Amino acid sequence: MNRVAAFAQRWVIFAVAVLAWQLATAAADDVFFPSPWQIVHHAWAIWFTDGNGNVALSDSIADDMVPSMLRLLGGWLIAVTLGVVLGTALGRSRTGMQYVGPLFAFFRALPSPALLPVFIVLFGLNQDMQLALIVFGCLWPILLNTVDGVRSVDSVKTDTARSFRTSRTQWVTMVVLPAALPKIFAGLRLSLAIAVILMVVSEMVGTPNGIGAQLRIAQTAFNYLTMWAWIVLLGIIGYGLNIALLAVERRALRWQPTRSTVANAKQTARAGG
Repeated sequence: MNRVAAFAQRWVIFAVAVLAWQLATAAADDVFFPSPWQIVHHAWAIWFTDGNGNVALSDSIADDMVPSMLRLLGGWLIAVTLGVVLGTALGRSRTGMQYVGPLFAFFRALPSPALLPVFIVLFGLNQDMQLALIVFGCLWPILLNTVDGVRSVDSVKTDTARSFRTSRTQWVTMVVLPAALPKIFAGLRLSLAIAVILMVVSEMVGTPNGIGAQLRIAQTAFNYLTMWAWIVLLGIIGYGLNIALLAVERRALRWQPTRSTVANAKQTARAGG
């Protein structure tokens, strides 16, 4: 019953919003704002039917969705690797951030979509440009959160590791990174949302395939149903990736006490006192 109540609480607002959207668009009958039912019906037609109307995966999935997901996940994973490695090194350094901190703050303040012309000049209109833009935008939240997490290691853990004469590799992999994981995952979630945005932005310029390219083509052709179908798909992709990352985070941080465990411990301590 608790799971049913939690599920209903989580989705009731969403269901009400979709219903309101359906009623409002049906009443307005505006070609620019189709109803959710029209969008779902059109999305099924363009993605899950062939040219004869039979149920089948369309060519758009292999030609547009798969390349977009590969660019998104590829750029994000590169940013994760660079951010965690560099952030760990800078977090363990006493003076590293004093030298590069202002530079990182400057780059982090730059809006990544505004740098699209720079990346086009550097890499050209190709996949390298798209990956570079995604990596640049996703790097900073991961790197800075990793630095913050590495620097917040409990002094008790530090003293315990020293007393056992833990090697540097064991110290980093078994003490520093596990202690920094909560803040690292916070940076990962933020960067994943940024990766979805930059994937679309990078594909809107000079790219023949991808979700961003299809959005641009649909908009210039005044095909608003197709445009809205791709927009809804982007929301589904972002939500699905976030759910997957949260599942990984819960598994990786299962050693941490939950809020209910902490609350029960406090109540027990008060009762004992």
